[in-house]
Amino acid sequence: MSQDAHPNQFALLGQRRFAPFFWTQFLGAANDNVFKFAFTLMITYQLQLEWLPPSHAGLVIGALFILPYVLFSATSGQLADKHDKARLMQLVKSLEIAIMAIAAWGFYAAHVPALLACVFLMGLHSTLFGPVKYAYLPQQLNERELTGGNGMVEMGTFVAILLGQLLGGLLVDTPVVGPQHVAWACLGLAILGRATAQAIPASPSTDPHLVINWNPFTETWRNLKLAHEGLAVFRSLLGISWMWFFGAVFLSNFPAFAKEVLHGSPQVASLLLAVFSIGIGIGSLLCEMLSKRHVEIGLVPLGAIGMSVFAIDLYFAATGLPAAEPYSVGAFLSVAAHWRVLADLTLLALFAGLYSVRMYALIQLRAQPTHRARIIAANNILNAVFMIASSLIAGAMLSAGLTIPQVFLAVGIANAVVAAYIFLIVPEYLLRFIAFVLTRLVYRFRITNDERIPTAGAAVLVCNHVSFVDAVLLMAASPRPIRFLMDAQIFRIPVLGWMFRLAKAIPIAPQKTDPATYEAAFAAARAVLEDGEMVCIFPEGGITRDGELQPFKGGVMKLVEGLPAVPVIPMALGNLWGSFFSRVEGGQAMVKPLRRGFWSRVSLTVDRPMAPGAVTPEGLRERVAGLLAPREGRV
Repeated sequence: MSQDAHPNQFALLGQRRFAPFFWTQFLGAANDNVFKFAFTLMITYQLQLEWLPPSHAGLVIGALFILPYVLFSATSGQLADKHDKARLMQLVKSLEIAIMAIAAWGFYAAHVPALLACVFLMGLHSTLFGPVKYAYLPQQLNERELTGGNGMVEMGTFVAILLGQLLGGLLVDTPVVGPQHVAWACLGLAILGRATAQAIPASPSTDPHLVINWNPFTETWRNLKLAHEGLAVFRSLLGISWMWFFGAVFLSNFPAFAKEVLHGSPQVASLLLAVFSIGIGIGSLLCEMLSKRHVEIGLVPLGAIGMSVFAIDLYFAATGLPAAEPYSVGAFLSVAAHWRVLADLTLLALFAGLYSVRMYALIQLRAQPTHRARIIAANNILNAVFMIASSLIAGAMLSAGLTIPQVFLAVGIANAVVAAYIFLIVPEYLLRFIAFVLTRLVYRFRITNDERIPTAGAAVLVCNHVSFVDAVLLMAASPRPIRFLMDAQIFRIPVLGWMFRLAKAIPIAPQKTDPATYEAAFAAARAVLEDGEMVCIFPEGGITRDGELQPFKGGVMKLVEGLPAVPVIPMALGNLWGSFFSRVEGGQAMVKPLRRGFWSRVSLTVDRPMAPGAVTPEGLRERVAGLLAPREGRV
């Protein structure tokens, strides 16, 4: 990363632009879960209702909570784009106090229909809060803070879920007066959340002239069409929605899983939720460290792989456990086989945290600010549809005679299939995963002045060409996609050619030997720049055969001709000469595996942008040579 000092994600908790928002979100998530989990345990362990059996209670409560997302997300997205987000959050938290007052009466009276109505109303509360929450962050945080901010919010949310469920479980299990204690806790958390919301700083409207369409059905369709205009963003929405489908199956079935499969007490159900929440929190916090403060979507495939592996192993860990009297937490932990269940849940959740934070940050970064909240509303709509579908499908599977571990197995296998499909239709995820592995395992990749790579707008990146993986390293360094002008012959190399075709690299050939390919390449590259994207060119015209910086050709001049506003950014890859992918073996590359072992040092240094009018091939070469000289002692 850059040598510049940057505070880590925890420093945001000391800043007014983040801290009051964080605690408002934290308290809201905690209150949701005190209420929902205590209510679920009441039905599962305390009340005997013919019309709502314990095995279906979690699914029904989950579906009721999610239904408002389907009905009202479109409206809430419009409100968040049109109005000040701080004021909206304050109004939503006032609504929470009123809902919890009704719920308090429901707990005192053990009135299940009233409590089910409050589940729906708390779903409405969360529906109104969701688009505001995710649209607020990119308005207050820059690109380098966005991953850490999202990680903190995700971590805080799941810690709040953990604490809320633990508190709800402990309070409702108190003999005789448990439901009354839950009532007062929910009301107190709602009041405290409204107090923290008052300190959230103003976050002005991004589209004050928006005319609200109050018809939820037509606006829902309009939001989905708006999201679909950016295909990469829309497919990321689908990826997040699948994650919620996956997670909802586990979260809604934990009470029944604890009782019927693990033969545990209500406290064991709370323990399962605790380890799941801790796993999500750890995964969310790891995101910033592993991504080095950028929106690194290469972690998404890693997260998906881990989710499937540990969901499938959970089936084997939970199958064949002997029946027993309800375990207390201590007795449950004394059985060795149960530790495998807890490990699977923790690691499954950790990888889900890696998966989800990246996708949320990508959507926030790439959605247009004027309708970012409506894109997030579209995400909430899709999430809700997927979560309701998960409740219906899981309920149907259980009704058909499948056990809860078998449901977990089916979802784990389905996740592997869905993930493979997503990564094939959105190859950027797979490519960034390859780049992530290469720069963390094969090389120790250090980037200097990475903040000079623009996070928005067209730019031409100019770099020396040392190896066959130069483009992969540059992918890892950039916060957004790069289109590469690459020698057409590289597309004939197995694996690398396939990878660069996935990356939509633009093939180029020498003008003398193939003028048609030469002209087509520059036409395609200029079109990319005109669309506001980045293009990278290796002006030496080929990979160095002796490790020395070769003369720069004039292609970059042709590329920026007539584009006076497009900056040209010199870059230098260092210490790659001599690696397996360079032509060190008499002009041949990829001859001696592990030639420099694993984790050898390589570097990328980014120079200040140059105006197109100041660019010459000789001047660019001099700038790149100057970046190399301090590191390699030569040009």
